[in-house]
Amino acid sequence: MGRYAIITGGSSGIGRHLVSAFVDAGYQVAFTHRDTPDAAEAVAAEVMTGGGQVRAFESDVGDAASVSQLMDEASAWFGDAPDVLVNNAGIQTWSPLLELSEESWDAVIRTNLKGCFLNTREAGRRMVAAGKGGAIINIGSGCNKLAFPGLVDYTASKGGIEQFTKVSAVELGPHGIRVNCVAPGAIETERTRAEAPDYAETWGRVTPLRRVGTPADIAGPVLFLAGPQAAYVTGQTLWVDGGVFTQAFWPYSS
Repeated sequence: MGRYAIITGGSSGIGRHLVSAFVDAGYQVAFTHRDTPDAAEAVAAEVMTGGGQVRAFESDVGDAASVSQLMDEASAWFGDAPDVLVNNAGIQTWSPLLELSEESWDAVIRTNLKGCFLNTREAGRRMVAAGKGGAIINIGSGCNKLAFPGLVDYTASKGGIEQFTKVSAVELGPHGIRVNCVAPGAIETERTRAEAPDYAETWGRVTPLRRVGTPADIAGPVLFLAGPQAAYVTGQTLWVDGGVFTQAFWPYSS
């Protein structure tokens, strides 16, 4: 039996590329989507064309019953507990703090932070019962570290994910389960291009590596943290941002 990974939010953006990368690395992959069956099936079909084993599951990451059902069905498909969980599913809303609606706040926290908790809890229970350890990778953001104006709910959710990663690593470590966070910087995807046509140029100009990131830049570090090369790494946040959130504001020209 090979290795088995669950990836939430795998029908678009970074998640879609993570599904492909894990399959290419030899994993059997179950990935989730919510209300996007056509996109999910397109991802699955594309990956299976290359001979990979992948299956899409509809799941509401913020609903405990839905997450439990996902874990049961995905593990029944594979025949064992997952070796890897990647908590990638996330949403964001744009609004200043004083104009942010309670509905938007609840939706973002429910998907991003509660979803991370529920999937980690359910996958962790199955990993512990199987007794073979495992790896959990949570997808954070540059706003783990810095305040993002107009994204107060998103920033709160991602900051929470970083602390959730640490306490999960401490509690699950005795079971051989590692928990880490990957915090992307400016990554060009279909969504970011739609939001800002000059996204790559704008962020590339202020990033020390002088380019915007791609989903492939995220896939490599996630695979590293999932694999044996990171066997003694847990509770960490790996910044994959081209240095943009490392550099400090400096009022003098260089």
